[in-house]
Amino acid sequence: MPIDVGAPAPDFVLKDQNNQEVRLAGFHGRKAVLLVFYPLAFSRRCHGELTEIQQNLDTYVNEHVQVLTISVDSSYSHKVWALQEGFDFPLLADFWPHGAVADAYGVFDSERGIANRGTFLVDATGTVRFAEMNGPGEARDQNAWRAALATLGR
Repeated sequence: MPIDVGAPAPDFVLKDQNNQEVRLAGFHGRKAVLLVFYPLAFSRRCHGELTEIQQNLDTYVNEHVQVLTISVDSSYSHKVWALQEGFDFPLLADFWPHGAVADAYGVFDSERGIANRGTFLVDATGTVRFAEMNGPGEARDQNAWRAALATLGR
């Protein structure tokens, strides 16, 4: 079960595709954060979702919001994938302890060792304002993300 809307978002520190640490709390007081958990890099459905993020990057990365994508892949895998696909946003590695952040958000599939497709909008105070979870084969509708972003009342 994903964590509830209205709950405080669990803080974390993960490395991005450039091996730089990213802390969720570092955005508090400055920006909302859209967390997008996905099962694995280089998979077809994940590629489509992240490509759609890239194509609409000004919606997901601006003065009001920062998108952070998260999978259990290593930062090295993310680096290759980001370079190959031209992804200009953070791909965070929930590699070790394996899936710990996905588990904290209630989207880790321990049988498969991957994150389900969880999406969370965390406002600038660190509170979850939107939460959804889809299974590994279920596509997400990014229109729901944009609608959630619109509720932030810029």
